[in-house]
Amino acid sequence: MKSCPCGSGKLYSECCGPYISGVKLPPTAEALMRSRYSAYAEHAIDYIVATCIRKENKQDIDIPQTKAWSEHSRWLGLTILSVAKGGADDTEGTVEFEAGYEHEGLRDIHHEKAKFKKQNGKWLYDEGDIVPKTIVRSAPKVGRNAPCPCGSGKKYKYCHGKGASSF
Repeated sequence: MKSCPCGSGKLYSECCGPYISGVKLPPTAEALMRSRYSAYAEHAIDYIVATCIRKENKQDIDIPQTKAWSEHSRWLGLTILSVAKGGADDTEGTVEFEAGYEHEGLRDIHHEKAKFKKQNGKWLYDEGDIVPKTIVRSAPKVGRNAPCPCGSGKKYKYCHGKGASSF
């Protein structure tokens, strides 16, 4: 009896497990998103492939690379940030989410606005837009001609800047 990787707080067997095994269809775009995250965590790549809209003129899914990423990552959690449409009676929906994972010793967060479409009564992942990361400095940027923050009395560019010598 294990918890579902999607973070719902439910047991896997009562949450995403039935979707991934094919016993049930996800009723909403959010349920599909959660089950796709759980599929990555459970290494169920066939489910990932089966729940994507396949487009003729676009590069297809790289299954070996997707499988390797799934298997060599430690999945840290899913956070649903927003949901627009995607209900049981809708035909389109968007789910903005953050998926935390660790790969090759580096922790990262995949932030995406994923678009879903319902075709023949089945929700499918259509495409997604990666949300760029915002980097916030903990201190103001030091200008080249400003005094070096180390307290040497030299200009930053001659002390710790790119023009500084190594001795």
